[in-house]
Amino acid sequence: MSIIIKNLRKAYGDQIIFDDFSLILEKNKITGILGPSGSGKTTLLNLCSGLDQPDGGTIEGINLSSISYIFQEPRLLPWRTIRENLRFVFKDQAVKRNGAHDQEIDAMLKLVGLETVGDYYPQELSGGMRQRVAIARAFLYPSELLLMDEPFSSLDLALKNKLMGDFLNIWEKDKRTVIFVSHNQDEINRLSHEILTFSDKPVRILRRETI
Repeated sequence: MSIIIKNLRKAYGDQIIFDDFSLILEKNKITGILGPSGSGKTTLLNLCSGLDQPDGGTIEGINLSSISYIFQEPRLLPWRTIRENLRFVFKDQAVKRNGAHDQEIDAMLKLVGLETVGDYYPQELSGGMRQRVAIARAFLYPSELLLMDEPFSSLDLALKNKLMGDFLNIWEKDKRTVIFVSHNQDEINRLSHEILTFSDKPVRILRRETI
């Protein structure tokens, strides 16, 4: 099912972010959102995730218990090893027999080129390696919707390109609906199937392109 946003309204005090805003996002596609800083891109992610509530209108087609999030920072637990951080996504699920979760974790670590660091702690890894762990964690969680908030912005160009390649490789094997916000046109162009350009607030869609 597509994500259907109807007549969305959201304001913080006197600052109106969305006013009668409507949008349909396709299932199992990567939608990239560009726009000026403070224009409402992250607010839209927070509304879709249930972290924030709209003042009016509806957002349909999202199972709030089936969402993954990749942030600008990896947000790993420093007192847990990499494998333990990844195992944490299964904490609410029944333990599978024969170490099936660990098999999934090892396969995902191999996919992002980190098969040798499962027993390391986050502080022992570089920033790019930690962000690869964050990508692995997001895909290990059995979500229908993946929200990405500037996940590559703090990385140098070579590392950014490597991580975007890792991301697309995993997504091809495990397609799900993705909303990806960024200030960077090149990032958006490389990853997205559809690109939305937001105006400043209150948000309007200035351009909608299919890649």
